[in-house]
Amino acid sequence: MSALDKLQFVKPEDIEARSFEIIGSELGAHTFPDTHHELVVKRVIHTSADFDYADTLAFAHDAVARGIEALSNGASIVTDTKMAAAGINKRVLGSFGGEVLNFISDEDVAAEAKERGLTRAAVSMEKAAKLEKPLIFAIGNAPTALVQLYQMITEGQMVEPALIIGVPVGFVNVVESKELILELPVPSIVARGRKGGSNVAACICNALLYIASNDRRE
Repeated sequence: MSALDKLQFVKPEDIEARSFEIIGSELGAHTFPDTHHELVVKRVIHTSADFDYADTLAFAHDAVARGIEALSNGASIVTDTKMAAAGINKRVLGSFGGEVLNFISDEDVAAEAKERGLTRAAVSMEKAAKLEKPLIFAIGNAPTALVQLYQMITEGQMVEPALIIGVPVGFVNVVESKELILELPVPSIVARGRKGGSNVAACICNALLYIASNDRRE
């Protein structure tokens, strides 16, 4: 039997539902704190096809509930990459009054980063911290962004964010920066270990947005 013969016919509108059925089946008896946590984890697995996230996603300080509440009340989302920004559902976010913010390519950020010998991701976190509005930080690429957030929060240089999503991918300071975020008394969702990425950061944002949207309709 060829690979073509093994393909299943699934209607386009049923592909996502079928994917979640498979994810649920393969997760088996894995338990979650509640349905909302389960939905976040399953969406990350759906995006990445990586079941390790069922064990490595860490939720601190009532992160899911606090994130949903913040989005419902119009919080904006700050990302460290344009890729993460592009992946977030702006229509749903905008329906709550929020927007996606990314300063990585701003001329002032680039100039200051060069002058101070910092990454643009770190400086863009400083710029975002000056905004007087509720913010969710979705970091999928730059551990330096997480370190900068940690330092500003612990040193009292910024108002505590509504939520930090810390899921950078890589090998240098990635694991350590994520653990720093988990030390903070701030709601956070962290992918422990080396795995993550901008797609995962956007996915978590969307999972929370979809839950908030469904809750609003009920």
